[in-house]
Amino acid sequence: MSMLELKPNCECCDRDLPPSSQEAVICSFECTFCKTCAESILNHICPNCGGNLVERPVRPAEKLLSNPASTVRVLKKAGCP
Repeated sequence: MSMLELKPNCECCDRDLPPSSQEAVICSFECTFCKTCAESILNHICPNCGGNLVERPVRPAEKLLSNPASTVRVLKKAGCP
């Protein structure tokens, strides 16, 4: 079974979004944004795929030991619309 990637930052503003963050939202392709950008800039629509953005689940700390979050930061080169 594959796990969510749990990217470490917002693709728009580069805000840190640790695995325990309640501020992370994702689309079905796991594009990751903070709630502030999702609400104020993106209108809850992923700029990459057009899908809706929903709250990212939190992975329990004990599960992070065997299934760590990604450390690869993704940032839209052109910024968000």
